Amino acid sequence: MQAFHVHYHNTQGTLMRILTSVSRRGIELSYVQTAAIETGYRVTMLLDVTARQVGQLSRDWHAIVDVVDVRAGMPTQEMLQQAGHWTSLPLPNTAVSALDPARAAMA
Repeated sequence: MQAFHVHYHNTQGTLMRILTSVSRRGIELSYVQTAAIETGYRVTMLLDVTARQVGQLSRDWHAIVDVVDVRAGMPTQEMLQQAGHWTSLPLPNTAVSALDPARAAMA
C-alpha cells in the first residue's frame, strides 16, 4: 500500500481529474480524504500500486494544470484502519440474473 498526497488549487474539475487518473487504471481507492490547507487543497489516497504505476500516476498528476505538489509515502495507522473498516463491510447483493427478466426490468 502506498499513500499519496496531492496538493492542488480547487478549480472546476481538478479533483475529478486526479481521481479519474486512478480509476482509469482500475486501481481500487482504499482510502480517500480531502482537506483545505493554507495554500489550497489536499487529497490523500491509499492505493495498492506497483512501482511503475507510482510513476505513471505522478506524471499524470503533475500534468494537471492546478496540481501543485505530489508526494508518495507510507500510510499512517489511521489510514490503514479506515481502509480496513470500509473493505470489511459486506456489499449488498444487487446482482440481477439475466434469467429473471422481471427482476432485470425493475433494476
